[in-house]
Amino acid sequence: MGDVAKGSAFGKPGIEPRWTRSAKDAVGTAYSASSKVWFTTSAGVLNEVYYPTIDHPQIRDLLLLVTDGKTFFHDERRHLESETEYCEEETLAVRIINTDPEGRYRLIKEVVSDPHEECVLMHVRLEAEEDVARELRIFVLLAPHLEMGGSNNNARVADVSGRTFLTANKGSTWLALGATVPFARRSCGFVGRSDGWTDLADNFVMDWAFDRAEDGNVALTGELDLQGRREFTVGLAFGDSFHHAISTNFQSLGFPFQEHRRRFVEQWWKACDRLRPLDEVSGDGGRLYRRSHTLLMAHEDKTYPGALIASLSIPWGETKGDEDLGGYHLVWTRDLYHSAMALIASGNVETPLRALIYLAVTQNSSGGFHQNFWVDGSPYWTGVQLDEVAFPILLAWRLHEEDALEDFDPYPMVLAAAGYLVRRGPATPQDRWEEASGYSPSTLAANVAALTCASLFARQRGDEDTARYLLEYADFVECHIESWTVTTEGTLLPGVPRHYIRVNPVDLSDPHADEDPDHGTIRIPNLPAGAPAVFPAREIVDGGFLELVRYGVRAADDPLVEDSLRVVDATLKVDTPGGPAWHRYNHDGYGQGTSGAPFEGCGRGRAWPLLTGERGHYELARGRSPMPFIKAMEWFANGAGLLPEQVWDEKLARPEVGLFFGRPTGSAMPLMWAHAEYVRLLRSADDGVPFDRIGAVAERYLSGGECRPREVWKFSRQPRRVCAGTLLRVQAEAPFRLHASLDEWATVSEIDSWETRLGVWYADIDVARDQKAPVRFTFRWTEAGKWEGRDFELLVDPEIEAR
Repeated sequence: MGDVAKGSAFGKPGIEPRWTRSAKDAVGTAYSASSKVWFTTSAGVLNEVYYPTIDHPQIRDLLLLVTDGKTFFHDERRHLESETEYCEEETLAVRIINTDPEGRYRLIKEVVSDPHEECVLMHVRLEAEEDVARELRIFVLLAPHLEMGGSNNNARVADVSGRTFLTANKGSTWLALGATVPFARRSCGFVGRSDGWTDLADNFVMDWAFDRAEDGNVALTGELDLQGRREFTVGLAFGDSFHHAISTNFQSLGFPFQEHRRRFVEQWWKACDRLRPLDEVSGDGGRLYRRSHTLLMAHEDKTYPGALIASLSIPWGETKGDEDLGGYHLVWTRDLYHSAMALIASGNVETPLRALIYLAVTQNSSGGFHQNFWVDGSPYWTGVQLDEVAFPILLAWRLHEEDALEDFDPYPMVLAAAGYLVRRGPATPQDRWEEASGYSPSTLAANVAALTCASLFARQRGDEDTARYLLEYADFVECHIESWTVTTEGTLLPGVPRHYIRVNPVDLSDPHADEDPDHGTIRIPNLPAGAPAVFPAREIVDGGFLELVRYGVRAADDPLVEDSLRVVDATLKVDTPGGPAWHRYNHDGYGQGTSGAPFEGCGRGRAWPLLTGERGHYELARGRSPMPFIKAMEWFANGAGLLPEQVWDEKLARPEVGLFFGRPTGSAMPLMWAHAEYVRLLRSADDGVPFDRIGAVAERYLSGGECRPREVWKFSRQPRRVCAGTLLRVQAEAPFRLHASLDEWATVSEIDSWETRLGVWYADIDVARDQKAPVRFTFRWTEAGKWEGRDFELLVDPEIEAR
């Protein structure tokens, strides 16, 4: 390693580091698992590049600077007009065209990754009149954020085997930047103080040539010695040592870019050759469908197969520093499930099977799953969302129905997850929006469906006792959905007082919590200081109850569902130029500020395209055409076919910050949940029924049969009342004998508990239709040989009609 002895840059440590735009124009990676690098682009430049796993961004951005050395200086992100597209359908090779607004020149860039190495390759072609081209000087500027942070990076200039490189490292992570043309000048500096951008912006000339900048927020700058050439390739390689990164760069740049591009494209074509044809049910000839499929596959890690992340983005990254490590480049079980189901819908069952196996080995010993986690299984946020415990069961069942489980046995994972739902549910510590605890219609729908599927798995294993118990617990949850989540005192829409609410926020730490949905209050996070943040729970709605229809728990023409939709449309719907979209819930604070400012802890939730897909599924189930919703989702996508998390919901555009009615905001893009929703909507349209519907669930709860009302008492949830005619199940997590009376202790029944395979023991009390006296009981713990030492009571209400 030879250094150019020109000293260390001044201005240490540089300005405070930040990430960059989350709304990507394109993302890409090679299909081959041997190329463990992912790239993203926005505003015409390469930004976050991930290595060696999909959850580790290593740079902020890499861009070109252009000057004539006398009269102007252009940063292609800030000063040029940009267009981005994918070069080929069903591939992730990216083409970016950046044009000088005065028409003097344009830069045509194609970006791929080496199909077998950790190197991103950017081929650049300069188009300009000869006299203009002769005067132009082009520089490459790179901002490393190694090991997921802009602080404490080290940059050095290096000469190796007659070639010049710009290198950086933090710890054992290295990068090397090189090109197929030499660097005429190169320098390492501190961002905002002694970097190449600051240098050139001053007088259009690169005056500084520092050989190193250490322990700070650094930038690497190199002037490309074109010598009359119009084309060149830049290589950004990574490795776990200086030698590794340099060697990778040499190897990648040692072969023509077009050869890498050809192999890159052929790999993707081969990976997509069995795609299920759904073009005829789309509104764009299948364009967004094919793009969605490649993006879903590209969001799988290559070291941890099956680890499907939510998005290669950091929402509002331009406001996020080193302290915010997560972004959306993490695994959420929910997002993984949606992505895997979409891939099944497209005809791909291999990736979903890898995802199921990945979940099985990532499952906690309790049977639950962390809220989200790095691809190696390490938790990031440790909250609990019961739908995320249910979804792996649903994925396992779908793969079973597809006869695609191969030699993998999901039953231990299924049984553990079902046991967790039984022991820790039915109220969830967090709903699907990750902000509120309590009874959530969407979570309850997933739980009923998952417990039904777990029962089917148990029956297939000949375990009839477990199968029966799980189905009976699902019945208990199902028969309480309305009493837990439907208000009778709603005021959002005059004339419709009865409707589903977003969540009934019961206190999970209180075993006697008031479960009446008309009584609770909910605190909404992320609202501006001084704004009301606490609302009656009955006045906060979302569309999550549609999951009840999606899985087959409730009928699409259920009057309560239809009334609830009227409330949701009146409260949350936005009619954009491309079609309808919906807010998550009213008063949502997670989104762009009212002035269009980035979300920085408070804001206003905007419209979500994925909710358009959810509504399309409902309309299909109702017997109406989903096409308006398919076309709306296609319209929400950007020019390269990426779907955003949120779109701007105001007719007043804010062009100064790039916000236009119905177009992407600064939140995550692409969001894989949105792409998954679109793909499944196409498959549902093709099938004529919602793809996620579970036949056994619909057969049990929509067939007109009547399940006996059930109540479950456990130490974490101790209902104070039970209806006459109900089967009362008392359960605990240790064996017991129940000492019970239905006549004020005049007579006593001794009931031995039954053991399940779920970490639960239970005993049943049949509350007769004419029962009036309270139900009283206590426990004798059989293993400990002692009494509980207190009595428990449930008052008996008169029998009520079934729902």
